Amino acid sequence: MLAGEAAAEAARKSASELGEAPTGAAVEAPPEAAEPEFPVPGDHRAAAFFDLDNTVMQGAALFHFGRGLYKRHFFRKRELARFAWQQTWFRLAGVEDPAHMEDARNSALSIVKGHRVSELMSIGEEIYDEYMAERIWPGTRALAQAHLDAGQKVWLVTAAPVETATIIARRLGLTGALGTVAESVGGVYTGKLVGEPLHGPAKAEAVRALAAAEGLDLARCAAYSDSANDIPMLSLVGHPYAVNPDARLSRYARERGWRLRDYRTGRKAAKIGIPAAAGLGTVAGGTAAAVALHRRRR
Repeated sequence: MLAGEAAAEAARKSASELGEAPTGAAVEAPPEAAEPEFPVPGDHRAAAFFDLDNTVMQGAALFHFGRGLYKRHFFRKRELARFAWQQTWFRLAGVEDPAHMEDARNSALSIVKGHRVSELMSIGEEIYDEYMAERIWPGTRALAQAHLDAGQKVWLVTAAPVETATIIARRLGLTGALGTVAESVGGVYTGKLVGEPLHGPAKAEAVRALAAAEGLDLARCAAYSDSANDIPMLSLVGHPYAVNPDARLSRYARERGWRLRDYRTGRKAAKIGIPAAAGLGTVAGGTAAAVALHRRRR
């Protein structure tokens, strides 16, 4: 609950600082994305919540962000090797071992400790242009634009750091972002988190907290995700969508009559559909795991 409340507070703060997101400068929606019966134009008690990795963006955002940070010498090869082992174990085992996740999180926090928030934000802007902009799914972007065109707010909800998520949301013209909150004092990272990473049930808590603060009716809201880890968030809303879903979410969605959207094809879908490095909870944590994943793909 602490992680969710912290994410909701950070999201509302960043959205108020940025002002209302523009709704007219987005990518034009392809015809197949049109849903005449939904979203409902003018329904201001409705909003949309989008997972980021493999839902809005191809692959993990932290993977792409990690390439930029490694290029800028934020961590060394020794640290890279350690994260690579942890990520490889996670990929092979298919489960999130608590001891491994805690170790990765602590190591990652030690890397960002002492860096200024403004420094990471500035670098994040550059990295978005270098690696992320061309990896946005046009189909999912069109779904988000449909909500904006209907006069509704649209939020990213991700385990990625809230700073990274906020940059992506702003570049896409969305309202704001809910993400993992790393503690900072005087604009400098302390090496601690506020609560836990925004992952699984924590995402649902964040959406619930934001909906309460914004006066939203969750039964009229929509949520979009590719992962079964986000079933708690998807189950909160009246309009859940499975986008580029993993096998478990696909089965779950079909059993319940949820809408499905898949913008992948063939072998590309298999490659992109692998679990992201969720749960590391900080910029550098996900980064290192992401760079390791990039090395394996090459």
